[in-house]
Amino acid sequence: MKMPFELLAPYLRPSLYLDPGSGSFLIQLLIAALLGGAFAIKIYWKKIKVLFTGKKPEEVPTPTEPEVTPMVTPEDPAQGDQNDK
Repeated sequence: MKMPFELLAPYLRPSLYLDPGSGSFLIQLLIAALLGGAFAIKIYWKKIKVLFTGKKPEEVPTPTEPEVTPMVTPEDPAQGDQNDK
């Protein structure tokens, strides 16, 4: 009597052929996972550092936004001088 695995063996054999599209897709997945992980570490680095060191992070002052001065544009010669009226 054959075991159930032996009966299903022909259906469970994986295909040994990978076409170039599959290989490049697997490489793309690997690169994307590495870059995504590196970006996540970059974003959460302070929290990760606190997790392992146990120290509270030093308060880093947030940079203030620079003052924006309105852009001065030369008067349009077609409109003339509006102040003379």
